[in-house]
Amino acid sequence: MAPLKSFSPRRFQRWPIRWKLATVSASLTLVILLVFGGVIGSMAASRIRSDFNRDLEEAAARLVSRTRIVERPLQEPTVYSPDLQAVSLPNGAFARVVNTEGLVLDEAPVQHVHLGVPAVGIATAGSLTIATQPVFGANNEIVGYIQYARSDGHVDATVAKLWLLIAIGILAGTALAVLAGVALAGRAMKPIANLTSTAREIAATRDPSKRLPQPAAEDEVAELSLTLQEMLTALAASQTERERTMQKQREFVADASHELRTPLTSVLANLELLQASLRGSHQAEDREIVDSALRSSKRMGRLISDLLLLARADAGRLAAHRRVDLAEVAGDAAAEVAPLMGDRDLVVDNEKPLRVEGSRDELHRMVLNLLDNAIRHTPRGACVELRLCQHGGDAVVEVADDGPGIPEAMRAEVFDRFVRGTGPADTVRGTGTGLGLAIVSAVAASHGGTVEARQSESGGALFVARIPLAEQSKPAPKPLEAL
Repeated sequence: MAPLKSFSPRRFQRWPIRWKLATVSASLTLVILLVFGGVIGSMAASRIRSDFNRDLEEAAARLVSRTRIVERPLQEPTVYSPDLQAVSLPNGAFARVVNTEGLVLDEAPVQHVHLGVPAVGIATAGSLTIATQPVFGANNEIVGYIQYARSDGHVDATVAKLWLLIAIGILAGTALAVLAGVALAGRAMKPIANLTSTAREIAATRDPSKRLPQPAAEDEVAELSLTLQEMLTALAASQTERERTMQKQREFVADASHELRTPLTSVLANLELLQASLRGSHQAEDREIVDSALRSSKRMGRLISDLLLLARADAGRLAAHRRVDLAEVAGDAAAEVAPLMGDRDLVVDNEKPLRVEGSRDELHRMVLNLLDNAIRHTPRGACVELRLCQHGGDAVVEVADDGPGIPEAMRAEVFDRFVRGTGPADTVRGTGTGLGLAIVSAVAASHGGTVEARQSESGGALFVARIPLAEQSKPAPKPLEAL
């Protein structure tokens, strides 16, 4: 059997407040009841014994009033008394008449108990309590004594029952104090429980505008509720201001990215013209500079396009949605990426048609990014599979490969912005911006779908995107600006 844990103040501090209040209340009640029960029990026990002794003394006095001892010279004293058998036996007691030297002159029943020299008052002999009263002679001198005795066993039993009842009363009172303390503490803590419940709801919904319940009583709990409400009001105002600022920043990034496309397009056009004019010339160094600048500009153009798409998604500027065939869009993306596969195999399993409500360009970008991600993170000779099917009310796009795969701890992080893998394939082809999968996630979300990363059957990476079919899609929001 495991040893009982000893009580410690530190463990008591970890108890719930309602149990602390109930424990303190019950402890105080127990102490009060112990003191009160001890005093009352002592007084009652003393009163019971006192009444018992007084009854003995009164019985002895009645016998004295009816007893006469006559002493004659050279003769034994003569006792004139009532029938002691009739007096003592019905009460379970015994009575005797003794002279001044303790010699028994009469007794009933015969007890043969040696009580020593008689002494007026109350004495005890074993389980007997004895009341001794003097008998006076004709000259008003003491000529003998009446001893009336009874067993005090029933007195002890009565006192024991008294203490038992007091103990039961103390335990019952303590138990009631515990129950009442828990009930009262629960009622007293109910406003705090309501505050806690509302605070948890606010934490779950992240809505600081929700109002806290205001207790009816003007006490410390009401003051706490008022203080928390003021804090939530301030947080709501701060959140609104922050959202307004973030929205302005998103709109600024979207506008800036859009404005950057025009001069960049001009730079690309001029570089392409310059590259064409230098083609066939002997100025190899100039051609190298132009080719390098053109590659960097194209990479910058792709980065700006990615940023523009993400910025518009953050700002809520949705592209125009119309009914498109996702299977056809995916087929076009596979045809576009096929020349970039190199030594890798591309297997397409396309189920047509899969009609959804969405932006053709954005869905094309989503599938293209998934395939491009598979190319970047698989070695030569790998196999990339593109599968489209219908599952329930969703059109499902799956891109699987047999490459090194994605660690389980990173499967949720790969959709964050500017997150890049660290596999060996990235060392060979580290030209990604870290926005490809973030765009996939943003496009899926803007179409009411989801995307997740798993492990393929061959141990590589598997990306599963789900887009609601047109028949079950919600009405698309009106676009604010075309992409």
